[in-house]
Amino acid sequence: MSEEKLATALKLIDEAHSQDPKKIEINGKEQPYELHYSQKMSNYLEKRNPSAPDTLRLAIRAQHFRRWEIPRDSYPANKVGYHAWRTYLKKRQADMSQTNSEICRASQICLDCGYSEDDATRVAHLIRKEDLKKDEETQTLEDVACLVFLDDQFEEFEKQHDEEKIVKILQKTWGKMSEKGHQLALDLPMSDRCKNLISKALSGS
Repeated sequence: MSEEKLATALKLIDEAHSQDPKKIEINGKEQPYELHYSQKMSNYLEKRNPSAPDTLRLAIRAQHFRRWEIPRDSYPANKVGYHAWRTYLKKRQADMSQTNSEICRASQICLDCGYSEDDATRVAHLIRKEDLKKDEETQTLEDVACLVFLDDQFEEFEKQHDEEKIVKILQKTWGKMSEKGHQLALDLPMSDRCKNLISKALSGS
């Protein structure tokens, strides 16, 4: 029964992700970006914690739930604007998940699939990344998000910024991760350029 609930909930979350208007090409096939991202998140969760409970699996899959509705460029293109956007997104995604509105929300999906109120609340707690560094499951979600950034976004991202900024971003990313996350990150396949940048970030140079 639990496996059926989880499969149904993940399917509904994926259906929401499939509405993302941004498309990318994967193996010659076009795919909504947030669907691709969420499935990457689940894949890395299997590496980070293959015995994760359903609530963490659901939070991982729903971390960017309908994020495209609030694009980055709706906030100022500076550090303050970026942090305001990220803070709003985390609160919105968790709050959305607890609101039974016309759009099927992440935690409401849990309830609709037979999960308890406590489970739905826990999913929202994880999406908001509450108690990071204290809550092992929240830390796992953060590790997974950082791994997906390094694997899926970093090579393109580093082309858009100068080396000093990239090194600082890598240092900040590394500081968010646990030792388990670090180990997985160091095993990621990367270009020599990206490996060199990570080496500089970790050496503090």
